[in-house]
Amino acid sequence: MSTELETIIGLEVHAQMNTKTKMFCSCDNDAFGKAPNTTVCPVCMGHPGTLPAPNGEAVKKAVIAALALKGTVNAQNHFDRKHYFYPDLPCGFQISQYDFPLASGGTVSFVVRDDSGQVVNEERCGITRLHMENDAGKLTHRGSKTLCDYNRAGTPLMEIVTEPDLRSPEEAVAFAQELRRILIAVGASDADMFKGMMRFDASISLREKGAKDLNPRSEIKNLNSFKALEKALKYEEKRLRKEWEKNGGPLPRDITVGWMDEEEKTKMLREKETADDYRYFPEPDIPPLTFTKEDIENIRKELPALPQERKKQYMDLGLDEALAVQLIDQPELRRIFDAVYKKTNDAKRSSGLVLTQLLGFLKAEEKEISDAPGVEAMVELAGKIGSGTISANAGKDVLEKMVQTGKTASQIIEEEGMQQISDDSAIETLVLKAMDSNPQAIESFKKGKEAALGAIVGWVMKESKGQANPAKVNEILRKQLEN
Repeated sequence: MSTELETIIGLEVHAQMNTKTKMFCSCDNDAFGKAPNTTVCPVCMGHPGTLPAPNGEAVKKAVIAALALKGTVNAQNHFDRKHYFYPDLPCGFQISQYDFPLASGGTVSFVVRDDSGQVVNEERCGITRLHMENDAGKLTHRGSKTLCDYNRAGTPLMEIVTEPDLRSPEEAVAFAQELRRILIAVGASDADMFKGMMRFDASISLREKGAKDLNPRSEIKNLNSFKALEKALKYEEKRLRKEWEKNGGPLPRDITVGWMDEEEKTKMLREKETADDYRYFPEPDIPPLTFTKEDIENIRKELPALPQERKKQYMDLGLDEALAVQLIDQPELRRIFDAVYKKTNDAKRSSGLVLTQLLGFLKAEEKEISDAPGVEAMVELAGKIGSGTISANAGKDVLEKMVQTGKTASQIIEEEGMQQISDDSAIETLVLKAMDSNPQAIESFKKGKEAALGAIVGWVMKESKGQANPAKVNEILRKQLEN
């Protein structure tokens, strides 16, 4: 009789804080796409005699993140040196936090969905701690050689450690996605997965259903996407189950494995390190950080709406859940939508312009949201449509050209001669001409066929090349027919 096993998963999430400078020096924190070893200085390269100076903005962002996760910010915390020798660590140690982290405790509520988007269940995952540290450099392996790029060394990170509360790879991914939304929403991290701003170490173990004690675990290092996180956990879960069946029990000791993305399997790296292996001791060059209750409450007041609250706000405007989540997940898109909605006070129109038309044109041009017209440009376009300067249909054409050319709505309207005709006398002239050209439609209307008006309105729109104000056309046409 086979034993019923339960999967136990915990995560360590490394999120890069979106400060202008690095954690302990004044180097540029945005190293993405820059030439190797160009955003470095003696401090982040660990030169003798240099002293680290904590980045106050990074500390504040970490506190904001901790509060958003419902954690308790510790009144006093300090930095420690975590020793290990690896080519990507120029100092020979990492400045982290061990005994006294920035924050302890917390919880994240999240929803698990199936492939069709239907809710499977609602779960919670406890947070053990949140602490600050600086990142290592990046290694590139080419044949028998390894190249070191230290641009990333010293980047401010927060490490968020969960309780072993997750019970499946799907739960782990759903939690990680919700955590990312929270960090982005409060402005603590851009969490851009493509740029490596959020990475995961996942620990997985098995135990008999109903058991309380935890068994030795397998830690999967450096997973840099939700897809990799799910695939790696599913692979390791399956492997551990086979090991259990083969050996009649769990792993004999903790191990560390790496995820081979191309081969889609894990590879044994080493036995899991313990705290003793890292020889932690207090960082002598940085004094402890202290927070008063007043400090923490002042920061708490700056907390913006969290993702679940924002989702409810969007759904209260009439957006469906999928669109609301789309806005939460894409901050740049959200900023555009919020600004357009503020201008129009019409969620349906704003959704059509931003979430349907804009995204559709970006997809057609194979562009990203970062390539979209800016907030001011989109607000200007919404204003032109709302004021009747151009029709909604013309607005769609203008937006397409904005995406293609980068020009503003005003420039395109002027160049294309697309300004809507709203002058009463000009429209009346067009309407009279249309009535003369469509006597049969008028006869049909007089016999009670309301739809016959469409032919006359269509004639006016065609004659004016779509520039006549449709509402004005209908209004003046009805007046003429009543005479």
